[in-house]
Amino acid sequence: MREVGIFLFFAGLIALVAPLLLPVNFRFPLLDWMNTWGPTVAWVIKGGATLLGLLLWWSARNRA
Repeated sequence: MREVGIFLFFAGLIALVAPLLLPVNFRFPLLDWMNTWGPTVAWVIKGGATLLGLLLWWSARNRA
């Protein structure tokens, strides 16, 4: 579970930071599906993935 949490955390973190660092006209097809529901829902999905990954990572780290 620790590896899944690390992957989900970093994937969510990259999804959160990528729109801020990349040019405005750059579209990342892998993340573009989130924007079909609007920017607010896309930010909630990205933040939720990041928080879920962080929780999985911390919970698995405390068991070892």
